Amino acid sequence: MAWTESKAWLQGDTNQPLYQALLDDAADAPARNAKRKKVVRPADMPWEMARQGLLKHLLNSAMNTRMETVDAYMQIVPPGSHSGKHRHLAEECLYVLEGHGYDLHQDCDVEITDTYHWTPQTEVKRYEWEAGDVIYIPPNTIHQHFNASADRPVRLISAINRIFKSSGLNDLEQIEDAPEFKAGHVLSAAEVARYLKP
Repeated sequence: MAWTESKAWLQGDTNQPLYQALLDDAADAPARNAKRKKVVRPADMPWEMARQGLLKHLLNSAMNTRMETVDAYMQIVPPGSHSGKHRHLAEECLYVLEGHGYDLHQDCDVEITDTYHWTPQTEVKRYEWEAGDVIYIPPNTIHQHFNASADRPVRLISAINRIFKSSGLNDLEQIEDAPEFKAGHVLSAAEVARYLKP
């Protein structure tokens, strides 16, 4: 044989129609997507009392919507309270719908070799915000949202790129839980309404 590596690559009898599976998936996509939601009604947006805080999921890969690349949720931070503190590799933006407060951000030094390591920097930066502002969270930044009002809730809309998760880079770490978090707690509409009242 002309190629010296032929003894290696000629080995194996396994057959699998992987390319055909790609063609079939592409051909089936229109019918599959026709069954996925283009409009998500409020009743179909799940609530969650998460370690990050009180969330209403708007778009999520588990919600069977047409959205392929973005996850989004609304977060309510009760008066005088704060979110959990976390860090993730993907950048994030949050639109402030209601209220005013501030964020604490702590950048991290990152080293990617055979493994992935991050170390928080010493400096913690404070950023004030109010309704109508957009908060930008850089990649791999430890961050937390604080409601500066003693009698009004804050509402934020968070959007984050889902591609990181699909690429095997779902690096998400919860460092501190929101004060309202209770493991396994199921929210009722009445309870959510109480968080919105002064």
